[in-house]
Amino acid sequence: MKLGNYKFILSTFFFLFYFLTSFAEDEILSSPLINLNELKPSFEETDNSIDEEITNESIKNKKKILLKDNSSSAKFIGLDKITAKTSDIIINLGETKKFGPLEIKVLKCGIVSSDNKNYSVAYMQVKDVSENENEKVFIFNGWTFSSDPTIAPFDHAIYDLQLVNCNNV
Repeated sequence: MKLGNYKFILSTFFFLFYFLTSFAEDEILSSPLINLNELKPSFEETDNSIDEEITNESIKNKKKILLKDNSSSAKFIGLDKITAKTSDIIINLGETKKFGPLEIKVLKCGIVSSDNKNYSVAYMQVKDVSENENEKVFIFNGWTFSSDPTIAPFDHAIYDLQLVNCNNV
């Protein structure tokens, strides 16, 4: 091959590269951004139609009602990892409560003393009842501890539950 052939091939390559890129779109296409003002919490619905004034008397009445109820219960803190909102969840033994798409049932709750301190332990079962999950399978079935929640962790992508204490045990 002669030296002129290399120049011809090289110039043809650059011409084709420039010619083909000139037909490319100059507009950048992207998906619409999420409007954060329209997002709603995934587990709670607020009712703005009821505007109840909270007074000291109404709080005292609620405390009296809770004290009269002698059933054993477990208190959990539920965390929605997406919205970073926490909720206090009080579940009576044998009762099922919903937290988002989760159904939580506490079967046993007790207090264990260790190192001169009292810690709460609870045996709970958790199901995910969203459309894409199998409702017959527990995503958590076991003991959870208030002293160290990492011993038997409840593992979910969106929600987290932590035992606070057991009442009336």
